[in-house]
Amino acid sequence: MDRITQYLEDLRLQGGELSPMVSALRQLALASGTDVAEDFKYGGILFGAPRHFCGVFAYKSHVTVEFSEGHALSDPFKVLEGKGKLRRHIQLESEADITTKQVAAYITAAAVHSRS
Repeated sequence: MDRITQYLEDLRLQGGELSPMVSALRQLALASGTDVAEDFKYGGILFGAPRHFCGVFAYKSHVTVEFSEGHALSDPFKVLEGKGKLRRHIQLESEADITTKQVAAYITAAAVHSRS
């Protein structure tokens, strides 16, 4: 079993809402282009096309989508958090937050940016 499959299985066995959230976010990232590759690193799943553009990380009671070059992303829905030099993230506490916070738009924008 590869590390991503094991990670997803471990989350599923823990129960709760984290597993479906991570799976849904993974599908959004993979759908952002035919060139998107994934890797397990830093305790989560990183996505690249060709450079890493985002990562999905599960914590005890929430999931974050981390954007490697989040500073360069437009934030039309005002959901990006973080004030670091480069990175930004979106914190999700429920699967509904994926839609409410328009995460798909941010993932797509980050993937496009990584190709430029």
